[in-house]
Order: sequence, then structure tokens, then C-alpha cells
Amino acid sequence: MAMSSILNTDDIKKALDAFAVADSFDHKKFFEMVGLKSKSADDVKKVFTVLDADNSGFIEEEELKFVLKGFAKDGRDLTDKETKAFLKAADKDGDGKIGVDGKQQHKYI
Repeated sequence: MAMSSILNTDDIKKALDAFAVADSFDHKKFFEMVGLKSKSADDVKKVFTVLDADNSGFIEEEELKFVLKGFAKDGRDLTDKETKAFLKAADKDGDGKIGVDGKQQHKYI
């Protein structure tokens, strides 16, 4: 499934452009800019599934580094600092990964 089937392509491009500079990524602002905050829990789960590259049901730190590429192939990699900050904010149970549970997804979006 392509991200463009869930979210508006122009919104994705604007959000990627807004965070093109290293260490500028803010996950809450990014998800708001791509329109994810206004999506249903089902759509959020679809986005999660696209970002879960290994289909494990979790987004691990390795996958999180490439999260912007999940929105567009030309998205940049997150820096280690951005990746760790995002994981810390989204990993509510401290297991080092983000679960597919809809409630947990909405907490970091």
C-alpha cells in the first residue's frame, strides 16, 4: 500500500520540505502537516503498516530512522538524535519499539 493512497501527496511533500534540514524533525508537527491527526484509527493503522518495513507489528529503532522514506522515496533519513528522541516519545512501555496498538499510535501522533 502506498502512503499516497492514505494521505494527500501535496501535504506529504510540504511536510518533508519543512523538515529537510537535519535535526529539525518534530514528529507531532510532521504528522499534523501530513494530515494524520485528522485520520481515523483505521487509517493510522494503515500508515503504521506501511512504516513497519519488516511486518513485525512493531516499528523498531532501525525502521524509525527511515520513517520519512515511508512517506516518500526521497525523504531523508532521520539523524540518530532525531530517531532516539522520536522513539523516546513514542515508546510508552520502554521496550525499544513502537507497537501496532491503535491507542499507542495516537499517543505519538
